[in-house]
Amino acid sequence: MASRVIGCDQTSIAQLYEDLILGRAERILNDPAHPLHNNISRRCFSEVQSGDVIVAGSPHLSHDASLYVHWPYCLRRCSYCNFNKYIPRSDNNSTMTECLQRETETLLRLSDVSCITSVFFGGGTPSLAHPSTVAAVLETVSRQAHLSDKAEVTLEVNPTPVGMSKLEDYRRAGVNRFSIGVQSLQDEDLKILGRDHNSQQALQTVAEARRLCPGRVSVDVMFGRPDQSLESWESELSELLTVCDDHVSLYQLTLERGTRLFKQVQQGEVTVPADDVTAAMYQSARRILHEHGFLQYEVSNFARHNAVSRHNMSYWKGRQYLGVGPGAHGRFVPLGEGGVAREARTQTLEPDIWIKEVQQRGHGTRRRIQLSHLGLLEEVLVMGLRMTEGITHQHWQLFASQLGLHKVFGSSTDVQELLRSGHLILDDRGLRCSWDGLALLDSMLPALLLELERQIPQRQQRDHGADGDREKSSDARMTELSRSSHL
Repeated sequence: MASRVIGCDQTSIAQLYEDLILGRAERILNDPAHPLHNNISRRCFSEVQSGDVIVAGSPHLSHDASLYVHWPYCLRRCSYCNFNKYIPRSDNNSTMTECLQRETETLLRLSDVSCITSVFFGGGTPSLAHPSTVAAVLETVSRQAHLSDKAEVTLEVNPTPVGMSKLEDYRRAGVNRFSIGVQSLQDEDLKILGRDHNSQQALQTVAEARRLCPGRVSVDVMFGRPDQSLESWESELSELLTVCDDHVSLYQLTLERGTRLFKQVQQGEVTVPADDVTAAMYQSARRILHEHGFLQYEVSNFARHNAVSRHNMSYWKGRQYLGVGPGAHGRFVPLGEGGVAREARTQTLEPDIWIKEVQQRGHGTRRRIQLSHLGLLEEVLVMGLRMTEGITHQHWQLFASQLGLHKVFGSSTDVQELLRSGHLILDDRGLRCSWDGLALLDSMLPALLLELERQIPQRQQRDHGADGDREKSSDARMTELSRSSHL
């Protein structure tokens, strides 16, 4: 789902997360149109260092991990989406299942992870996968590592009749939490977005999911849609809250270059709400959700009855995760091959090429980057501040035992200005955003990242390829691999 959360100058916390945390920092640096291009220096995004790497330490950080499984296929591409997804040319469910299993086995072995704490099937449209695929992957995990019966296993669902008809089978396969891509309850808006469901089908899917997994169903809803008004948004959200379960994810529509919707807006065929309107929509949604008993625990996420996403919490708390499937990203220490530092790994994007690579060598890792101490702390900072609880001193100490939050940020003139404004709080609990500051996080991050960099000097960068060799540029490496294994 293409999404962002509003903040100062309409820059995007969610986009920063994608570009920094998911290993696409070069997207900011090489794209002058990116909202953070002029705000953040190249030095802020430390990928690989010749020294000063964070080594495998606590068993909690080294042997536990969550697992993300990417199903890359969709029946069609939504008008706003630029995610890694493909229209299948044939039914290759069996081949995909075998490769997902094999890559899962390989990465579990390479990481030496002994306990998988949660599993998330995303996409793409993972509800297009056969339930037997889900069962097979979970069985593979259980053979290779400990997967508790109580572990959270989430599946993203497109609320079509086909998606709804398979929910019970997914439940039998081991899924115990559903994330439903409702997006809108306005049929005309769903058509503009290119969605292949209508509002009635969405409501029916939510109801069926709640029957199967009561208290463990999340709904995604999007605001800032073409021609949407504040009043219609408030009415729509209030209606949704009468039928939804205990978790809601809010996303602001982002106009991504290269998408059909971006072109339509550029050509004046459709219009999107002004920045001040979308800002009001976000704040209004926070208020309405609070009135309905939902607590905001992260920039985009709200829960009641403590129904938070355990899987996503592992990202925001900087824990290890394995990424399986075309284009998936992971963060783990490759203990199984003698590694001592956490790596950021990216799997090959194109499904057919990824399948060949998995069949040939057991995994489709296209790029691996060893994270420096600074690189890891940047991730902990950016991700941790997304949570309303922020970063506690105890949590920060897990990653920087010799460098406390007060020492890093307490004396900075720029950070002191943020503290005086009331948007940022640094106290005995730790570092966090205030209620108003959370909506402005993206505008505060550059100053925080620069101050963190001043405290931890950079060293010469180096980059490792999929085989551990020093890489050429990432583009050259991508071209080289594509030529060697293209269809």
